[in-house]
Amino acid sequence: MGDLWTGFVVALQPINLLWGLAGVTLGTAVGVLPGIGPALTVALLLPVTYGLDPTAALIMFAGIYYGAMYGGSTTSILLNTPGESATIVTAIDGHQMARNGRAGAALATAAIGSFVAGTLATVALSLTAPVMVRMALAFGSAEYFALMVLAFVTVTTVLGGAGSRLAGWVSLMLGLALGSVGIDGLSGQARFTFGIPYLLDGIDPVIVAIGLFAVGETLWVVSRGPDEDHVLPVRGSLWMTREEWRRSWKPWLRGTAIGFPMGALPAGGAELPTLMSYAIEKRLSARPEEFGHGAIEAVAGPEAANNASAAGTLVPLLTLGLPTSATAAVLLAAFQQFGLQPGPLLFEHEPKLVWGVIASLYVGNAMLLVLNLPLVGLWVKLLSIPRPWLYGGILVVASLGAFSVHRSAGDLLLVAVIGIIGFVLRRIEAPVAPVMIGLILGPAAEQHLRRALSIGQGDWSVFLTRPLSAALLASAALIVVIGVSRRR
Repeated sequence: MGDLWTGFVVALQPINLLWGLAGVTLGTAVGVLPGIGPALTVALLLPVTYGLDPTAALIMFAGIYYGAMYGGSTTSILLNTPGESATIVTAIDGHQMARNGRAGAALATAAIGSFVAGTLATVALSLTAPVMVRMALAFGSAEYFALMVLAFVTVTTVLGGAGSRLAGWVSLMLGLALGSVGIDGLSGQARFTFGIPYLLDGIDPVIVAIGLFAVGETLWVVSRGPDEDHVLPVRGSLWMTREEWRRSWKPWLRGTAIGFPMGALPAGGAELPTLMSYAIEKRLSARPEEFGHGAIEAVAGPEAANNASAAGTLVPLLTLGLPTSATAAVLLAAFQQFGLQPGPLLFEHEPKLVWGVIASLYVGNAMLLVLNLPLVGLWVKLLSIPRPWLYGGILVVASLGAFSVHRSAGDLLLVAVIGIIGFVLRRIEAPVAPVMIGLILGPAAEQHLRRALSIGQGDWSVFLTRPLSAALLASAALIVVIGVSRRR
């Protein structure tokens, strides 16, 4: 509690409050706009935040992440176009409620449920993070390597493309290959540079993030042609009736209980807990026939699970340095750009920063509740921005941001190449998150592998004789077997 109080002292400083407000406002806006998520936004802002205080920048990035989880529901309810993949389930009944003249109630239960779930999940984050840190201090190189293998396996198995699991592995291998470019830290040999001096320093994760999420997404949206979207008006009260309150509060709590632990799992994400919440609410509902036709429980539960999973994602990121989603991978790159490595030592060396970010989540949730309902008319107007203007602006900002990283024309060329690769991955229905996770965790996994083998004098059994390492590798093998059997 003392650490958390210190965090509130940091988060409530006027300058940090301002950056937090900017983050949640921008996050809500990008959540509302279809196709623009928190990963893309944080990637775009990484180059322009080099000069900021690390605490202020990370508070803003956390606000963007949370705000986007809020804003995605607006698009799903009014436009039937999920702003985020995690709000696909919300669109099913939320849009039907809007068509039935109950858009206000749908938006209200989504906003209040997000606040309740976000706050309770942040409490859980505050309680579980110190426990995870104490566990992580017992990890050696063998355990860290096994943990990263588990992350690689789960991210490819869970996030694999619709066509096959092979798509997830292709993305991961691409990320691992990009991470191995440059001078080897142990031998001093140049690897995969092809005689190009520009590649000797390796490939900057910020450049890859901009290419994948900004350029690649823009090319993908343009390739699908013009959209014929129709935004439904918000009619009636923006508040819920007593009956709607009665039907919503239990789904909010159940959604929180589902979303937080699922978000903390490697590759847990927000899609699976929202689907689970929808299925559970339908089974427990006294009116299951309303599901698919405008049941308020089908909006309240999944939206709570969505926001709770965001806090769950921060648990492995902050305590183990392990990203479990695309946005978490970009946030890890944000930490690294300030010379910080998330993990147990970060809590020891930078307690004010870590707990300041955690405390800012409490403040940000309150800001989001105040912003969402009164300003719903403004968020609806954002949906009328012509798509060519919107994505043309994204390309301009992406190019300026990429050039500002090292002021190198090579970065612009690399962003264009990575953007085309990101577009191709989307065309073949391959996930792009494994690329970032492989790029960032690949060098660390190689370092821990070499260190463990050095300690074990080249004996590979070192990974099996240590109980925790063996358990993690066995879990990875089990996930592969389950994935293959489910596919068959």
